[in-house]
Amino acid sequence: MAGPYEKFSEDLFKISDALEEQERTRANHLAEEWLKAESTFNGESVKHTISIFGSARIPAPDQCVATEPCLAMAKYYAEAEQLAFQLGEYIESKQLRQTRLITGGGPGIMEAASRGARRADHNSIGLNIVLPREQRVNPFIAAKHSIEFQYFALRKMHFLKRAKALLVFPGGFGTLDELFETLTLIQTGKMPRLPVFLYGNNFWNKLINIEHLAETGMIDPEDLALYHHVNSVEEAWEHMLPILQSIEHEGS
Repeated sequence: MAGPYEKFSEDLFKISDALEEQERTRANHLAEEWLKAESTFNGESVKHTISIFGSARIPAPDQCVATEPCLAMAKYYAEAEQLAFQLGEYIESKQLRQTRLITGGGPGIMEAASRGARRADHNSIGLNIVLPREQRVNPFIAAKHSIEFQYFALRKMHFLKRAKALLVFPGGFGTLDELFETLTLIQTGKMPRLPVFLYGNNFWNKLINIEHLAETGMIDPEDLALYHHVNSVEEAWEHMLPILQSIEHEGS
């Protein structure tokens, strides 16, 4: 008859076997998600991306109730759509076949960018995430260009893997998570430096004071150069045009 120690050891082995099976299953899911996304990007011969982040909660102007907060935020939808249109139009006119705009694939700013790209006949790619609320695939992305993720980490990796620039529109926790992880990866040398643009001074200056981090020694003063503020479609375009031209000169 097994004693208490032997019974305890036997139970531990059973738990260990079960955990190992769970971890193998999780590892397979992670690998499948990664390869599915790679298959989409490689199947479209995508080498360069412009990533556009922003809130799923920002409505289109024609869907906005007539209140000042709603109207103030809805303008970012219109501006994201217009900027994506200009970017998509340039990409298509210069036949940069290996360059795509990518978004989170959902509503709000993501939908605006996808809509602008569609108006320019540019096939943007959506990196959708399964969430209990808010997230749904927007209607301006073709099914074959929509990639669904269960894991935030893999989604963020694909946002950055081929990125030539990031445009970060106003957003909530998810947008901030993506922004600060990007800045951390660049700051620590875990990924190459790339231009990061925060769109909308009124929103960002009220939300965060990154200068305070430098003043208190939490980051180096030179880290403030890891991002740039832009406050209009015209200003953002002035910064983005040289980036697109550099891609063009690479022959993409």
